[in-house]
Amino acid sequence: MKLVLVLCCLLVSINSRGQHQLKKIWESDSTLAIPESVLPDKDVLYVSLIDGSPWDTDGKGGIAKLDKNGKIINPGWVSGLNAPKGMGIWSGKLYVADVSEIAVINLSNGKVESKIPVASATGLNDITVDDKGTIYVSDSKNGTVHQLKNNQATLYLSNLKGVNGLKAVGTDLYILTAKEVYKVGSDKQQTVVGTMELGGDGIEPVGKGDFILTTWAGLVYYMGKDGKMETLLDTRAQKKNTADIGYDPAQRIIYIPTFMAKSVVAYQLN
Repeated sequence: MKLVLVLCCLLVSINSRGQHQLKKIWESDSTLAIPESVLPDKDVLYVSLIDGSPWDTDGKGGIAKLDKNGKIINPGWVSGLNAPKGMGIWSGKLYVADVSEIAVINLSNGKVESKIPVASATGLNDITVDDKGTIYVSDSKNGTVHQLKNNQATLYLSNLKGVNGLKAVGTDLYILTAKEVYKVGSDKQQTVVGTMELGGDGIEPVGKGDFILTTWAGLVYYMGKDGKMETLLDTRAQKKNTADIGYDPAQRIIYIPTFMAKSVVAYQLN
């Protein structure tokens, strides 16, 4: 009887720790000029660098290029941006949310080919691209999401307080706001699928309807298909932010930009 009780207590203890874990693999040099977002692509990582105040149009921002072991290949691969944040790739181009416009960068040479204005935007933050090449960008200051087709941006959704992270999954668009996680269908019907303690920043699908979510302050969550939240990481005491993450689904590696700590950290998701 005692043995049964001990085994039951052990099982409860194991289950209470949660089913998922993050194991740190590496951390880059802490010389990146305020990294806000990471986007994996083949054997490289693109990292948006604000290098100043989050919403200033000062021309100091840029994009760094790292390898997938955390080595900084080129800290100034792209320069002359303002306060770049979320990024997305489509047809050989890198699309970057940059305050009031979307910068379009040629991936083959790092040149800014164009800048697409977004009407009334003052706080463009995250970008996602669906499987048809339609681009969505959030405006955190105005609580809106814009849609980009044929290099023309139009208003898609509004009244989303604190909107930030976006992720297109099939025909659905997942959106992080000040507290809620929304799933928005192609009919623009909004459904709350989860809630967060603090405003959401990064969002990445990890399979079976589950997601990894971050808050800028330093929290990383695993959100199950049922909306239940499991805290995987809390770096607030270390004063390391967890901004807009990148994810490698083949290797199940999460890349976290630490913002004021000026590094990128890679974690294995188990």
